[in-house]
Amino acid sequence: MVQHHTGALRMSEFVFNIGHPGVGALANGIWREQAREIKAMAQWRKAWYPEAPVYPVALRPGGDPNSMGSLERMGAAQIQAMQMMGSTPTKANRLVWFLEGMIAHHGGALQMAHDALNKSGNTTVRRLAREIIVAQRAEIIELRRMLRLEGLIKPEYSQYDALFGF
Repeated sequence: MVQHHTGALRMSEFVFNIGHPGVGALANGIWREQAREIKAMAQWRKAWYPEAPVYPVALRPGGDPNSMGSLERMGAAQIQAMQMMGSTPTKANRLVWFLEGMIAHHGGALQMAHDALNKSGNTTVRRLAREIIVAQRAEIIELRRMLRLEGLIKPEYSQYDALFGF
């Protein structure tokens, strides 16, 4: 999730001073919240798994999620996929790039949060997962509103609606 959140930080930075009503403020809010969650997750990792490597890891296919031996170092392609940045925007397309990209990005966070709810018994992780679902739902709705102001309404903007609940 840290790598995923890092992608949101990077995407937000492209529109901080875009001069479009509400977009810069939304991007700043996303940046602050994602940075806060990254810090919290780093503290949890250090407290709960002090022997874990400091570099990004993923569960090996078929691995035991309760075993450090089942973790493997993420490669550059895995990190890039987790960050969900896709392409780099141009000055001309960065508004729609950000708004559409954040819908997909938040959809990925909804999927991971539901996965955490289904697999974790840790109350702190479960609370964070629920907080992520509530926050991402609200931001997706706001992103869609901003896209409508640009005259854009596409079916894929609603593809994560089934993940809005717990």
